[in-house]
Amino acid sequence: MALCTIGWFNIHAAVYDPLNPGLTDLSTNYSKQFFFIIAALIIGFIILIIDGKFFSTFSPVFYGVTLLLLIAVLIVGRNVGGNQAWIPIGNFRLQPSEFAKFSTCLLLAHYISSSNLKMSDLKMIGICLLILLIPTALIMLQPDTGSALTFTSLIFALYREGLSGYILIIGAILIALFVLTLLFNKLLLIGILVGIAALIMILVRRSRRFIVPLLIILTGCILFIFSVNFAYQNILGAHQRNRIDVILGKINDPRGQGYNLNQSKIAIGSGGLWGKGYLQGTQTKYDFVPEQSTDFIFCTVGEEWGFAGSVVVIGLYLTLLLRIVNIAERQRSSFTRIYGYGVASIFFFHFFINIGMTIGLVPVIGIPLPFLSYGGSSLWSFTILLFILLKLDSNRMGVL
Repeated sequence: MALCTIGWFNIHAAVYDPLNPGLTDLSTNYSKQFFFIIAALIIGFIILIIDGKFFSTFSPVFYGVTLLLLIAVLIVGRNVGGNQAWIPIGNFRLQPSEFAKFSTCLLLAHYISSSNLKMSDLKMIGICLLILLIPTALIMLQPDTGSALTFTSLIFALYREGLSGYILIIGAILIALFVLTLLFNKLLLIGILVGIAALIMILVRRSRRFIVPLLIILTGCILFIFSVNFAYQNILGAHQRNRIDVILGKINDPRGQGYNLNQSKIAIGSGGLWGKGYLQGTQTKYDFVPEQSTDFIFCTVGEEWGFAGSVVVIGLYLTLLLRIVNIAERQRSSFTRIYGYGVASIFFFHFFINIGMTIGLVPVIGIPLPFLSYGGSSLWSFTILLFILLKLDSNRMGVL
C-alpha cells in the first residue's frame, strides 16, 4: 500500500495539468491509476477468500489461458511503440505478458512439487526450461524484449530447488563475454583467454584430469565470442543495439540515441539530497523525460524527493523482497516455497532492472517498476503474484 500510494503521487506529478486537476477525470493517467488501485484491492480481497488449493490445482489452466492470450495478442493486438503487446478492451488495454508471469510461476511450482525427479535430472531441467521458454518465445514475437527477459529471473527459483550453481556461473561468464566482445577486439579477447587457460594448465599440470574440461570450456568460449556479433546484428533490433551501445559508451549522442538516459540522469541528479518538492520538478513538469509515468517513474522520485526519498523507496522494495523470501522459506509446502521464490525473483528483476536503467547501469528495456509505474495490467499482475503468496502462506500449516 505504501508503494502504491507513493506511485500514485508520482504519477500525479509526472502528468499533472493545473488546468485539469480533477481526480475522477479518466482522461488523466493519475485518475486512471487511482481506479486501478481500487480494482487491485478488490482483486486481492477475492484471492484471499479463495481456497489456496485452487491455485495449485488449476495452475495448468491459468498457464494455458495466458498462452492463448499471448497468441491472441499477436492476431488482434494493438501496436504501441513498436510492440504489439496489448489487447484493446474498450478504453482499456490488456497486456497478457504481465499475467503470464504469475501463471508461469504457478505451473513451475506445480510441476516441480509434484514430480519425483530431482533438479539435477536432465528431464526435470528440460521440462522446466520448456515451461519458461514457451511464454518467452511468444512475448519475443510481439516483440517485447523487456517482458521476455523477466522469465530468465526464475532461474533463481530453480537454483533454490537444487539446480546446479555451475549453470548460474556459466550464465554469468557468457554475459561477461558478450559485453567484453562488444567492447574489445575478438582476437585480443581470445588471446587473453588462451593465456589464462595456459597459465591454469601450468598450475594444474600434475592433475591432468582438469586439462580436457579446461580445453572444452576454452573452445566453447571461443565459439561463443565468434557468435556474438552475428547474434548482435541479426537478432537484436536497431533500437536495442543502440541502447546497449549507449550504456557501453560506444555511442555518445545525448540528444539522439542517448536522450532518454541522459534526461533521466539529469532529473535524478538534479533532486540533490532532499529533492525539489512535490510538483516542483522542472524535468518532470516540462516533460523532458519520455515515459515518465511508466518506465521512468523513478526519475520523478529522484527529482522531487531527492536522494532521501529514493532511499526510502529502495528500502521499501528491499523490505518487501526480504519478507517474500522469509515467507517462502518458512513453508512446509514445496509448492508454496517454489512459488514464493518465483515471486521474489520477478519482483527483484523488475526492481533492479527498472531503477538500473534510469541511472545508466543497464540498457533501457522498458519494464515497469512494481506498484509505482502507471498501468492497470502491471499493477494487477503484481497484486495477483503477491496476494496468491499471502493466501498460500495462510495455509502453511497444511500441505498443498
